[in-house]
Amino acid sequence: MEDVDEGGDEYLKSIRDRLRKTTGNPITRARLMVEREVPVSKRGPGWERHWRELEAYLDTPGHWAEQSEEQP
Repeated sequence: MEDVDEGGDEYLKSIRDRLRKTTGNPITRARLMVEREVPVSKRGPGWERHWRELEAYLDTPGHWAEQSEEQP
């Protein structure tokens, strides 16, 4: 098996790098926990995009209006 640190899979390297970093973004922290449990082979084609979008929503400056309990 090829050593990932010696030019192996860049995707796995990016995951390892994220796991080593601490973050204030709770979505990113959740992603790190989920990626520890879900093997790469079980992740769908939209996995990366899904997490990036959720992280971006939280990082976007502005006020997110709270929805009322009653919806039309």
